[in-house]
Amino acid sequence: MEQAQKYAVAAEMERVTLLQTVASVLSSFFGVQSSKHWQRDFTHGNALTFIMVGVVLAAGFVLTLLTVVKLILRHAGM
Repeated sequence: MEQAQKYAVAAEMERVTLLQTVASVLSSFFGVQSSKHWQRDFTHGNALTFIMVGVVLAAGFVLTLLTVVKLILRHAGM
């Protein structure tokens, strides 16, 4: 039973946190994901979490671009 508890604790420690997920998604947007983190993400990460974070960050990026373009056009008098 003690071995099972050690395994459970080790598995818990290896889970990918939300901050690590965000960092991994951001680095993958730029194509600079390290192989060490890539391995960690694929072995201990949750696919649904990565998909949700990716969609939210992509939407935030698009909204930021739209806002910047609207501000520039408004400033240019268009």
